[in-house]
Amino acid sequence: MKPHVLALILALSANAAANLLIRAGMRDRPLDPADPVGALRQILLNPLVVGGIALFAVNVVSYAYVLSRVPVSLAYPIMTGTGFLIVVSASALWLGESLDLVQGVGLLLIVAGVVLVASRLN
Repeated sequence: MKPHVLALILALSANAAANLLIRAGMRDRPLDPADPVGALRQILLNPLVVGGIALFAVNVVSYAYVLSRVPVSLAYPIMTGTGFLIVVSASALWLGESLDLVQGVGLLLIVAGVVLVASRLN
């Protein structure tokens, strides 16, 4: 497999995992916008959120590499579509969030779109 394809897989996996970790870390822990210092402290002392932030950094580096080799018109739809599929599915399975029939049909349409767009990736 080509390095830019591996980097895209790493980028989208890191992005999806980052979103899931931050959601898990912030569950039932609402931030108070009137106390930005307390909110920042709450974020920085939460290992799941810090892990998510670190994974966002991995995402940025990997995705920058991808964009140096792949047109954004190919990379971005694959990144967002596949990331959306991973996040929605994992949030239903891991976080117990709801996924109804309409969302399921939407996911299938997204998968079809990603497959069509990814067919142009060399």
